[in-house]
Amino acid sequence: MEFQIGDIVKLKKPHPCGSSEWEITRVGMDFKLKCMGCGHLIMVPRKLVEKNCRGRRRPEDQD
Repeated sequence: MEFQIGDIVKLKKPHPCGSSEWEITRVGMDFKLKCMGCGHLIMVPRKLVEKNCRGRRRPEDQD
């Protein structure tokens, strides 16, 4: 699966704030993700994001 900056990914387990959607802010060997619920930033290895991803949407899909 091809990931780009700005994509919204839904991960398997929700963040403690209750949101399971994350915005990708950096792509590489590690992904930098921003929680869509509370704005918390985390760095996660690419392998974990690919394994735990349950869906992806592009920002232009919101229209």
